Amino acid sequence: MRELEEILAEVRGKIAAACARAGRDQAEVEIVAVTKTHGSETVDEAVRAGLRIVGENKVQEAAWKKPASASGPEWHLIGHLQSNKVRRALELFDVIHSVDSAKLADRINSVADEIGALPRVLLEVNVSGEKSKSGMKPEEVRTTLEHIAANCPRVTVEGLMTMAPFSENPEDARPHFRRLRELRDELESALGVALPRLSMGMSGDYEVAVEEGATWVRLGTVLFGERPKAKRAAASGDDGDGALGGLDSYSGEGPTARVLD
Repeated sequence: MRELEEILAEVRGKIAAACARAGRDQAEVEIVAVTKTHGSETVDEAVRAGLRIVGENKVQEAAWKKPASASGPEWHLIGHLQSNKVRRALELFDVIHSVDSAKLADRINSVADEIGALPRVLLEVNVSGEKSKSGMKPEEVRTTLEHIAANCPRVTVEGLMTMAPFSENPEDARPHFRRLRELRDELESALGVALPRLSMGMSGDYEVAVEEGATWVRLGTVLFGERPKAKRAAASGDDGDGALGGLDSYSGEGPTARVLD
């Protein structure tokens, strides 16, 4: 089995090459190490390898994993956030990538006011228009930004996030990533705001995402291999966002038990 340091060097080399092709500075791009369904030992390995951001899809998974893991990295929520989990999310995560409505922003601001937090967030945009994906429509982003600026003083919007449709060909994702960047540029110009973060690109298409302006690429499988599988937990423990990843039935309740395919 290849060591993470070797894999990471290869990935960073590809990011550097993509930056060179796009005329970008490699320092603009950071890796969000997605440890969904992996244990705390994977987080520790990532930290030892020099990764500084851990991404999790589920609040309840981070709730047990973060205390069991090495201290130091930022923790980012990259999966769907339900309003009833906002308080715990603000306690656990440094950045939330998946704010998909003004209503959710209001809830985040209200809880943040109660606990004295200053949340950093991204607005999730469904650029592709796929019904299976979360996120607001591109034409809704401006009004949402204006709403947050007027009504959510504790919330800082740092940029936008999207997921491209699944495809075996990374080039199929390019128009979606390009559209997110163009939308960001339009909003910065129209509203006079800074939106420096673009969270886009995963293991199969991150090089294209970097060429199109990504600053955070969300990488799991390419770094850590296929995700462990686990039996579905009781329905009461599932927060309903499993469909976002669509690749396993892991509930996030606790450490996984690896099983053979």
